[in-house]
Amino acid sequence: MTTMTDTSPREFKMPDVGEGLTEAEILKWYVQPGDTVTDGQIVCEVETAKAAVELPIPYDGVVRALHFPEGTTVDVGTSIIAVDVAGGAVPASTPSPAPAPASAEGAVPAAEPAAKPEPAAVPAAKKPEGRKPVLVGYGVAESSTKRRPRKGVLAAAAPTEDTLYAATAIQGIQGIQGELNGHGQGSTTRPLAKPPVRKLAKDLGVDLATVTPSGPDGVITREDVHAAVAPPTAPEPVVEAPVAPAAPAVAAAPVASYDGARETRIPVKGVRKATAAAMVGSAFTAPHVTEFVTVDVTRTMKLVEELKQDKEMRGLRVNPLLLIAKALLVAIRRHPDINASWDEAAQEIVVKHYVNLGIAAATPRGLIVPNIKDAHTKALPQLAESLSELVSTAKEGRTSPAAMQGGTVTISNVGVFGIDTGTPILNPGESAILAVGAIKLQPWVHKGKVKPRQVTTLALSFDHRLVDGELGSKVLADVAAILEQPKRLITWA
Repeated sequence: MTTMTDTSPREFKMPDVGEGLTEAEILKWYVQPGDTVTDGQIVCEVETAKAAVELPIPYDGVVRALHFPEGTTVDVGTSIIAVDVAGGAVPASTPSPAPAPASAEGAVPAAEPAAKPEPAAVPAAKKPEGRKPVLVGYGVAESSTKRRPRKGVLAAAAPTEDTLYAATAIQGIQGIQGELNGHGQGSTTRPLAKPPVRKLAKDLGVDLATVTPSGPDGVITREDVHAAVAPPTAPEPVVEAPVAPAAPAVAAAPVASYDGARETRIPVKGVRKATAAAMVGSAFTAPHVTEFVTVDVTRTMKLVEELKQDKEMRGLRVNPLLLIAKALLVAIRRHPDINASWDEAAQEIVVKHYVNLGIAAATPRGLIVPNIKDAHTKALPQLAESLSELVSTAKEGRTSPAAMQGGTVTISNVGVFGIDTGTPILNPGESAILAVGAIKLQPWVHKGKVKPRQVTTLALSFDHRLVDGELGSKVLADVAAILEQPKRLITWA
């Protein structure tokens, strides 16, 4: 008995890889049309507002099409790649009934086709085929089976598959759910809007059928939804809105292009966009206070050199940042109220009994702040190992979204850039951030004489809603005292 394999396209949709994020930018494709892919193979790298992550394909097959080029920002839930997935083997006796409607066969063959056309339609759906994807926000891709019912103009099997694929590709590019959903001409009555806009309308209680679209091809935008719930006085400015952009907006475009030879425009998106929004929100929400202290860290620098030779620290990255981090952890243990957050909704101060120590890291994609979970429980070797892994992962651009969540306090080492100090902005949801300046040889009064000493300046910014001047000063003074006399790591721990 011979077998025949059925191939059908599967659409892999952009998953929610960042706990509720609505979009991601495609950074790099690792496959091209015609390539064979296997379950679990990485097909592309995307960047969300939190991190860059790699996406594995959840089934075997051959790449049919990539719906978006690199550098495109795609909404979560939009199809980004089509894969031809091989179906199960079907006995030759199953397709043989197909000629039966053409007749010219004996009574016995005619009887068999009469009983088997219906079972043949069951495998066409193939609902049990394939495994359930494991990526967050990705459901069972049953869309292809729902779009297979034959219509008048899609009676033949091959044209149906091609047409369905084209419909799915268009749906992925436009991000419009339901425009080509296999319901024929009746689907055009549904208002066109992207999933985030539909959610916004649902949250605001707006019926999209009553909204006047202003987007291209009649697509409803966020502004259209907001306009629908505006006060009654809003219609007057709304009428004027189309008039203003008509000529000035088009005329302003050439002016905004500037001189390409002497100026460069960089789109703000992904991690950089999220960081900008977070910093603005933090700066204008939490009342910042910054205090400074300059300290002689000569003994700390000597201890760093000694630890490098210690067999317990062999193979670990030992640097001043390690001891500064340990000094801050000791200071927090002595003054635990600094390790807190402000609950605006409940109007309460939430004191954390754990320390997730954030380390600000500059990457090609912008500033990120991953944190060391439960840093307060780690001995110096474990802290050094965690710090080294955190920095290496950040430089490689592989920091996960989970690593950047749940931080309680942060260290920003601006000294690596030769900067003496600064006024750091709080990481959202945290109460304090310590900036460490460059460590330099400077003239310093030591034991009654002016000598060259290793000196640095520390700056501590804190949220004045929950940290008053006394508490902030004590924490900063403790960090300085430990770095001046590192033996306090033992006596104060």
